[in-house]
Amino acid sequence: MSRLVTQILAQLTGRVVVDKTGLTGLYDIDLKWTPTPDQLPQGPPPPGFELPQIDPNGPSLFTALQEQLGLKLDAERAPVEVVVIEKLVPPAEN
Repeated sequence: MSRLVTQILAQLTGRVVVDKTGLTGLYDIDLKWTPTPDQLPQGPPPPGFELPQIDPNGPSLFTALQEQLGLKLDAERAPVEVVVIEKLVPPAEN
């Protein structure tokens, strides 16, 4: 569940997603939703891989999570860790 939340859902939503489910272990998840244009992979699929058919009338990711898995994404404001780059120095010539 942690991987689904922190990696996959974070990538699909473009936000930091925190796992507050308390669920552990491995799960076999079959989630069907209609991706938004920014959730679709860019470029052609790898050889031998076919993209699934998309139902334009299917549910959004948020609706599918709630209806199919019983999970809900709530937007909250919270502190997050950030990396700040203060200075970039080009490498010196040899």
